[in-house]
Amino acid sequence: MHTLSFLLTWMELFKMSVAIAMVLLLSLIAERVSPSLAGILCGYPLGVAITLFFVGYEISPEFASKSALFTAVGLIGTQASAYGYYRFSLLARGRGRVQQVAISAIGGLAVFFSIAAIVHLAKVDLLTAIFLPSSAILLFIFLFRDVENMRIEKKFTAGMRSLMLRAVFAGTVVCLTTGVADSVGPAWAGLFAAFPMTIVPSAMIIHFTHDLEHTHAFLKNVPRGIGSAVVYALALRVFYPRFGVFAGTLICYAIATIYLVMLSFGVGFLRSRQLQS
Repeated sequence: MHTLSFLLTWMELFKMSVAIAMVLLLSLIAERVSPSLAGILCGYPLGVAITLFFVGYEISPEFASKSALFTAVGLIGTQASAYGYYRFSLLARGRGRVQQVAISAIGGLAVFFSIAAIVHLAKVDLLTAIFLPSSAILLFIFLFRDVENMRIEKKFTAGMRSLMLRAVFAGTVVCLTTGVADSVGPAWAGLFAAFPMTIVPSAMIIHFTHDLEHTHAFLKNVPRGIGSAVVYALALRVFYPRFGVFAGTLICYAIATIYLVMLSFGVGFLRSRQLQS
């Protein structure tokens, strides 16, 4: 009994450590460049990958594979949370900075859980897991069309305390999600994996640190990057049952990374053409 308790404790610490390390690494890469790039990279399957990996490791690859379909559709809620944060931040404009951030974050999270509750009732299969989040990406890109990609003249960096708070938040979500996955079933486990554990905290830090327009530039680009998480979840559906969680994770990350690299080059190319014209 003591041995089991010891192993479980170390497993939770390991999950927390992995989540914290990956969030810190992504934050340091993204936030030293621009809010726009940070928004795209926040769509990278960070929390999704960690959560589904441990679900597959602790329960079974097949369970994680079933959850992945709901994760893909649940990413509609992730995008909606970014748009919800944006809309609520407009409503809260004129209030104190702390109130603005609190209202925006609560509004964004409320939108996510509302969408998740609706998705949980839907019949999800491979076709809907491809079509619905892909359509949502186009929809939210359209809804964010009037938001400018603002640049920050000084280096866009968050303090170590802010980074650690964000990372610990993400790690806590991973531990809670994987801890209850077996009891809530693959549908809710998959939806919890889509929780915006890096997006909302990142938006809050930018909101606190810089202007509201910089926060909006970050949020504008979340739907563009979220496609990599959709690709990851769909790839996981195929590769986890065949190759297991370790090899399957590497394959899925490779596919998601190729997608994100192609997207980044495509966005950069279009911007350079716009500047030339």
